[in-house]
Amino acid sequence: MSKLIYLVPLFPLAGFLLNGLGRNLLSRTLVSVIAVGAVLASFVMSLLIFREVGAADFQTQVVKLFDFIKVGKVDIPFSFQVDRLSVLFLLIITGVGTLIHLYSTAYMHEEKPPHYARYFAYLNLFVFSMLLLVLGSNYVIMFIGWEGVGLCSYLLIGFWFGNEAYNDAAKKAFVMNRIGDLGFLLAVFWMMMRFGTTDFAQVFDKAPEATAAVMTGITLLLFVGATGKSAQIPLFTWLPDAMAGPTPVSALIHAATMVTAGIYMITRSHVLFDLAPFTQSVIAIIGLSTALLAATIALRQNDIKKVLAYSTVSQLGYMFLALGVGAYTGAIFHVMTHAFFKALLFLGAGSVIHALHHEQDLRNMGGLRRKMPITHITFLIACLAIAGIPPFSGFFSKDEILTAALLKSPVYYVLGVAGALMTTFYMFRLYAMAFRGEFRGTEAQASHLHESPAAMTIPLIILAMLSVAGGWVGIPEVLMPDAHRLQSFLAPVLEGIDGQPEAAHHLSHSTELMLMGGVLVLIIGVITFAWRKFSRYDRTQEIEAGGIARLLENKWYVDELYAAIVSKPLRALSAFMNARVERQLIDGMVNGVGRAVQYGSRQLRLIQSGQVGSYILIMVIFLILFFILQLFWNIQ
Repeated sequence: MSKLIYLVPLFPLAGFLLNGLGRNLLSRTLVSVIAVGAVLASFVMSLLIFREVGAADFQTQVVKLFDFIKVGKVDIPFSFQVDRLSVLFLLIITGVGTLIHLYSTAYMHEEKPPHYARYFAYLNLFVFSMLLLVLGSNYVIMFIGWEGVGLCSYLLIGFWFGNEAYNDAAKKAFVMNRIGDLGFLLAVFWMMMRFGTTDFAQVFDKAPEATAAVMTGITLLLFVGATGKSAQIPLFTWLPDAMAGPTPVSALIHAATMVTAGIYMITRSHVLFDLAPFTQSVIAIIGLSTALLAATIALRQNDIKKVLAYSTVSQLGYMFLALGVGAYTGAIFHVMTHAFFKALLFLGAGSVIHALHHEQDLRNMGGLRRKMPITHITFLIACLAIAGIPPFSGFFSKDEILTAALLKSPVYYVLGVAGALMTTFYMFRLYAMAFRGEFRGTEAQASHLHESPAAMTIPLIILAMLSVAGGWVGIPEVLMPDAHRLQSFLAPVLEGIDGQPEAAHHLSHSTELMLMGGVLVLIIGVITFAWRKFSRYDRTQEIEAGGIARLLENKWYVDELYAAIVSKPLRALSAFMNARVERQLIDGMVNGVGRAVQYGSRQLRLIQSGQVGSYILIMVIFLILFFILQLFWNIQ
């Protein structure tokens, strides 16, 4: 079955081509069937391959499709690598992607042809690109998928291109991703120069022979690429602006696909990063800083999608913290659980926005639990999961990351717990303002409040079940010995350069239980505080924010800082280059040549007078000059 791995990305590619080329011909129903069916077919195929890969005797397979680049000694095939890490990501991408596609059929029902088909064509292309990224057996194929998801994010964020602000958000995402992509590309060139190949297996075999400086340089460049795709400091500001796209797009980008690309790439390259401890320290510090910065911003945001966007940035920071301390399984575990509850949060927010006719301000919501019971219950489950309440999925994955952070540094642990408490506060602030208390919107909105259709609520229910049970594949040993099935599943892929499995991250059982219980008590206290404070939210009693609150509302003025130190100087430089270099120097030289030719031709034209005597005189003058030159040349 693994030999048919090419069918997994082929189905979404076919869906993209059919809907894209037939966007003016296909009916809405047929477009939906093609788009959803393509990703569902990939999911079914991924399940079949997962069964084969999960066998104890399965060995990593590389399926070569054709020669891609073959010049001299450079041989880069177009091939896929089938192992437990890639197949796990296939299930996440296609499983959550199928639910998002199904949800989109109802959410985007107001879109008219051909835009409805265009939307699903882009969505299918997005899934195809992400599948290509995780299946590639070398860095070049990975980079093709890497660029593909960047392109699709641009197309989907700016889907409603009639709005200039949405176009700006799309361009911002595209440019910031290109900055990170340059780092990735330079790392690939460096590997090609140093190792003569970009194939994963060959690079990892040759990496121990390289110097520490080389490995540090390569891994730092790879990390630059990861900061762009996975929205880490300093390349994180594009992700909140990506909310300009349709809400299902936000769920796809933030939960299951694009933003997890950096985590996948570093985990896939863990052999290289294990040889660069300095880079690992940088990753941990940047990840933790991003988690805290984004969490503080989310505390004071009032746009429901912006809160979730900064929550995504913060949770990605936790994943990078896990990568930085060597807890690769913990990072992948959190990728998986985050895909469930964050997709649920975004789709739940979309259900709310759909019911309120595109209202996104939390201050104009409230009391929605009565009119939207399914959305309410599923959203509450997602909030409990991201807060880390047992037995919901987020509890297990976040606990694993915090445990690994504590073993590396108590400072990492304390700051990680602080970020977890802020996560709990802003999520239950969002929940209480949206679903508790009394409705604060307009009478027209109140009269039209209703639960979303089945195409939207069914994915919510499925994701809610996954948010409850998704963490049970990684139950810590302190609660149930030998129950961390994800760690044993990924062990063959995450072996170190010495061939040993990834080191387990354990504390004494008593210490771990005490810390687990202490953090849980703090989280419950924060939930209680936020629930009580914001369930009685009254906008009329709100006072103008000042001091630190104003800083948080304005996102620490990071965008303004970037505008001042990057955008404005670059614009000034481009204006100078345009006015002085382009127009005066380059255009001046080109135009000067033209004017010189024109002037010279006008003067030469005067020679053609038609007088024979003048022609003879000119001939005599040039003969004399010729003889003088010849005489001078002979003397020399």
